[in-house]
Amino acid sequence: MVSIIVIVLLMAVLQLAMALHIRNTLIAAAGEGARFAATADRGPTDGVIHTQRLIQQSLPDSYAERVTARYTTVNGVQTIEVEVVADLPVFGWVGAGDALRVAGHAMEES
Repeated sequence: MVSIIVIVLLMAVLQLAMALHIRNTLIAAAGEGARFAATADRGPTDGVIHTQRLIQQSLPDSYAERVTARYTTVNGVQTIEVEVVADLPVFGWVGAGDALRVAGHAMEES
């Protein structure tokens, strides 16, 4: 009886660790994609492509399907925002659709 409870708790902790790993990986990729897109000779499309490549290096390709980038203005400063929308894994790689939304921002260079 006790071993069943221990196994269930261990599986829950491993699932939480995987969800946090995916979230942190997507945040890092979105931030790096925004910085890449913000350089003087790049644009939002370059940021999307760069972000997708970074995600595909670490996670299944399905996590790189919904990446968008756009120009935004924050406090009067032109920035680029890269947003990634993905499933939040609840059981293994399967999870709640569009539950995970992360974004990276960078000030655009001129």
